[in-house]
Amino acid sequence: MMNNLQIIEQKVFEDKRISVDEALELFASNDIYTIGKLAAYRCEKLNDKKVYYIQNCHINPTNLCVNRCAFCAFSRSTGEQGAYEFSIDEIVDKAVKAQSQGVRELHIVGGLHPERPFTFYTDLLKRLKAVLPSVHIKAFTAVEIDYFSKISGLSLENTLLTLKEAGLETMPGGGAEIFNEAVRNKICPEKISGQRWLEVAETAHRMGIRTNATMLYGHIESHADRVDHMARLREVQDRTGGFQAFIPLPFHPKNTRLDGGAYTSGIDDLKTIAIARIFLDNVPHIKAYWIMLGEKLAQLALYFGADDLEGTVLEEKITHSAGGLTHGALTRDELIHIIRKAGKEPVERDSLYKQVGA
Repeated sequence: MMNNLQIIEQKVFEDKRISVDEALELFASNDIYTIGKLAAYRCEKLNDKKVYYIQNCHINPTNLCVNRCAFCAFSRSTGEQGAYEFSIDEIVDKAVKAQSQGVRELHIVGGLHPERPFTFYTDLLKRLKAVLPSVHIKAFTAVEIDYFSKISGLSLENTLLTLKEAGLETMPGGGAEIFNEAVRNKICPEKISGQRWLEVAETAHRMGIRTNATMLYGHIESHADRVDHMARLREVQDRTGGFQAFIPLPFHPKNTRLDGGAYTSGIDDLKTIAIARIFLDNVPHIKAYWIMLGEKLAQLALYFGADDLEGTVLEEKITHSAGGLTHGALTRDELIHIIRKAGKEPVERDSLYKQVGA
């Protein structure tokens, strides 16, 4: 008679969907090797041995934010030490410099500025597209979109339409954190609900704006909360197909206000990535975000279901505010080296996962 892990293994090799309870069984298991094998199988079925990367630049326009999430080390209030806000000219200058270094994508995420009007963001998009028409703009989390809707008085649909017409092309997946309401009320009570985050994402998908999705883990959530989070994403993806990638983000505790926080273990990171790949059978890509994982663990994650290393990531500030252990950016050649040393095929992509270059 087969045990639970063997039943799950059979389902994966028969390309069947695993259940919420089965995902919880995987989290409870210490057989990291079998979990990794199953994730690697599902990953190669989707993407063969390809591992994607992009030449991109993260621009965080401001850390001024009306929210004070307990897990966040990035946000500041007006006048507080370390607070900053970039003007449109300064952001454009950063983008122009990034393009000169080969960047194809701008990843723009910031705090919920207490004073800037919605027109600041539409003007920013228009300027960036006018100056850099060939650079893809991936900008604004679902949390920011909701905030823009509130400050503009526009409906969610019209907010997204206005941004799209101004130059928004895709959206990142930040702000999802953990959807469970009780956990969310402890780590980010001022932030939009998990249900609202999903509503914004699903609306964006209906309007032709593809997005990513994240999950912040390793703080006060349970394994059941993680699986519930992924299950809600899987349900939306069944309806829309609009999520391009899922990005598990390990919690970084430094400079946050969450008591008892600690860095996650490598085993937990690899297991979470692998279970995400097995469970999210309808999401094409799982990202090993090297900024948070570190280069070596991100490389190992390529054997545990990840097929995307993000990119060169110039200028990132949010993770480093919380004690990120990586330094600076990676070059294109460094990313290629990491991927090839893992026995994988490096593929430089655009923002929609189309191969570019040689």
